[in-house]
Amino acid sequence: MAEYQTLSDVELAALLKAGDHAAFTEIYERYASLVINFTVKRLHDIAAAKDIVQDVFVALWNYRQTFELKVSLSAYLYRAALNRMLDQLKHEQVKTKHLESLKEFVSIGWEGTDHLARSYNFAAIIEREISALPPRTREIFELRRKQHLSNREIAEKLDLSEQTVETHMKRARKQLRTRLGLFVYLLYLIMY
Repeated sequence: MAEYQTLSDVELAALLKAGDHAAFTEIYERYASLVINFTVKRLHDIAAAKDIVQDVFVALWNYRQTFELKVSLSAYLYRAALNRMLDQLKHEQVKTKHLESLKEFVSIGWEGTDHLARSYNFAAIIEREISALPPRTREIFELRRKQHLSNREIAEKLDLSEQTVETHMKRARKQLRTRLGLFVYLLYLIMY
């Protein structure tokens, strides 16, 4: 393992691409704490920073066979962490926006003691409609929904083009909006 410490980033990247676990371990040991510090300075949340860095390194390992080092390894890892932070921020902003809209809607006119029961019914209806999506569309939709993967990450994971992934996402959203109605679809976005 000590011989890996003397290797350059380019050499480590080549070994990583070949599936060398020791090279991955060296990359992790060399850069993980630096990328965590970089992330903590921006998020001011150690747990969130560690989660993001873990995601970055998991993605690095999962996509090692297609990994191409075009810049320095540190620059690649910092950029990957920054992109994950931006994705998380966008997701939180959208979620907050939809939650505020729903709260406004509820305060204006959705009253009744059975609204909690309705929300459980909505969840069951939503899950039923998601399971009715075509298999590939459902798979892509669930990767976005549960793992918060980008189109590029889904495309790489499923060996598809990004355009194909986007097309499946558009179909899924359209089918869910059509079958659920706009209100229930917006409720789904807020719940998940």
